[in-house]
Amino acid sequence: MSNYLTGLSGVGLAYSDVFNKAAFVFAFTVVSSGVWFSRNFPVSRPFSKAATLLLVIVGIAVVTLSTTKYVAGEVTKSGQALHFSNGPLLPFYIGCFLLFFSAIMTNLIYAFSHNKSKEKIQVLFVILAFSIPAMLGVMTNAVLPALTSSWQTASLGPVFTFVLVGMLAYAVMKHQLFDIHFFAVRAAAYLTTLFAMAIGLVTPVTLVFCRFFGFRPSIGQLIAIVLPSILVLYLMQYLRHVFDGITTKLFFRGYYDPQDVLDKLSDILVRTSDEATLRAETAQVLRVALKPSMFEYALFADGSGTRLAKQIQRYSSMEATNIIDADVKEGDRRLLNVMREGGVSLAVKLRTTHEDLGYMILGYKQSGEVYTERDRRLLGVAADEIAISLQNALRFQEIQRFNVTLQQRINDATRKLRRTNQRLRELDETKDDFISMASHQLRTPLTSVKGYLSLVLEGDAGKLNETQTKMLRQAFSSSQRMVFLITDLLNISRLKTGKFVIDATPVDLSALVQEEVEQLGESAEVKQIKLSYTKPASFPKLMLDETKVRQVIMNFIDNALYYTPVGGQIVVELSEKPSTVELRVTDNGIGVPKSEQPHLFTKFYRATNARKTRPDGTGLGLFMAKKAITAQGGSIIFSSHEGRGSTFGFLFSKTKLKVPDVATAADHSLTAQIDADVAADKVKQKQAA
Repeated sequence: MSNYLTGLSGVGLAYSDVFNKAAFVFAFTVVSSGVWFSRNFPVSRPFSKAATLLLVIVGIAVVTLSTTKYVAGEVTKSGQALHFSNGPLLPFYIGCFLLFFSAIMTNLIYAFSHNKSKEKIQVLFVILAFSIPAMLGVMTNAVLPALTSSWQTASLGPVFTFVLVGMLAYAVMKHQLFDIHFFAVRAAAYLTTLFAMAIGLVTPVTLVFCRFFGFRPSIGQLIAIVLPSILVLYLMQYLRHVFDGITTKLFFRGYYDPQDVLDKLSDILVRTSDEATLRAETAQVLRVALKPSMFEYALFADGSGTRLAKQIQRYSSMEATNIIDADVKEGDRRLLNVMREGGVSLAVKLRTTHEDLGYMILGYKQSGEVYTERDRRLLGVAADEIAISLQNALRFQEIQRFNVTLQQRINDATRKLRRTNQRLRELDETKDDFISMASHQLRTPLTSVKGYLSLVLEGDAGKLNETQTKMLRQAFSSSQRMVFLITDLLNISRLKTGKFVIDATPVDLSALVQEEVEQLGESAEVKQIKLSYTKPASFPKLMLDETKVRQVIMNFIDNALYYTPVGGQIVVELSEKPSTVELRVTDNGIGVPKSEQPHLFTKFYRATNARKTRPDGTGLGLFMAKKAITAQGGSIIFSSHEGRGSTFGFLFSKTKLKVPDVATAADHSLTAQIDADVAADKVKQKQAA
């Protein structure tokens, strides 16, 4: 546009010179704007402070020099033809132009290599839109005129501008280069404003002025007057802001914007939860705004503040007002005297809904002015917001301290618990060692006792009457139970050491159950309990540890005998299902309380009613029964109702326990060893007799 106006006929030599210089100014302004645009498109790419300062200085210098003949040269007229001379600093102008253009290309190439595919296409169009017109424009508007001293090629500049605008327009429409809606609305607003100013204000004023002074401008002269006038009017609001700031600093040094202060305080209160940081940063904001000679916080909770602040706290406890003014005569005389002597002008209470936290204490203003009503309103609003944030920060710190204390207590308790657990483990190992040692030591005397009882019962020591036989059988049965008890104790030790081994052999379970029922039948008769068992006509042999299964069956029946009252009934049932075999021992005894049933099969545990009925129990029988059954792949059957009886038993899968064609397993359990020892002792005792 400037190039066009420069060569427009009727403009005048002076205006041609102005428009010629404007062309240089606007050209460099475009490339300078391109640097900042490319720096932020499509993402911000920060410059160093030194580079930013250099670009600003060079840009201002070049634009300033472009308004002189040292760059733009001079415009002369010969007849109707205009002649343009080259300024001595034109090469410097061209060099700076190329430097700024290189910065644009560098930024755009960086953006092209660091963005996604869609943004790459946008950046590519921007690169082409800047580079092609710029290079052509430099050739026709600077290089060729400098070489030929002719500015005829400068008239091609608008064509290249259309190339720039066209390529950017294509990128906007095809590849969503910008938010076109936003820019369209903004552009419409600015253009409407400029048009309204031109039609409604500048043009009428200009025409009236020309009419009044008898000046009749041409179209070019009218445009040359109207456009700068509109630009000046449009920049007036920005100039007003600048001069408002200057005059405020000169004549209103104590002026501040209350909303700006509250915004800064809100920002601090939102992002800060540390009580010390919150106090320091809010105090700094209020110091800058109000410029007091002194500012500090005095909080009741931690006794913070100077000695003066603590005195104000003590004397102000009965004050109902939120702001205490030392220059007001009403109030506690001691408080007012303390404030005046200490140079305190205002004490602003930090009050929340639930409590008073303390005071903000302000000295007199450094300017000597008094606090205005606007200052008081600001302090009142600020105090309320700061008080809430301080309360939250103090509670947060209290929670943190509590967490630290709680963690310390947990650590102490954990250390004590570890020491206690270590002691319990040591005691448990000692107990296991004792049980193992005692069980082995009991084997030898028990073997002798059982052997001699067997000899006497068989008549090797003479004929026995009925009473003697009955008593000796009871003793033999008790010794047998002792054998099983010792077996349980040793099995527990073996479980701890991993030596609990299942020795499976082909077992006729129906015959084994019958043997145990017959062995305990006499005890059932003595207690007047009906013990019944119907042996199945046929039953498959299973691969089981006979000794351990025998012990489990004996334990179930023996427990039923102990916990079933006189006249009760015990039913032993062995059944074969399609895929399983099941044993159930059902009684109508005392049963097990429901609340204690989950613990019944744990080591050394006995139900409350069982301890009352049989105080001498160990609580090992059911524990070892479950271990022996589950170790062989079976599962325990249990159900009970307190006062109505119980059912104990086990279940095995026939497939898992199927007897192979050749069975070579042998029984090496502790009970078998004791029986072998008993048999050997019987032979020796007969030989000795």
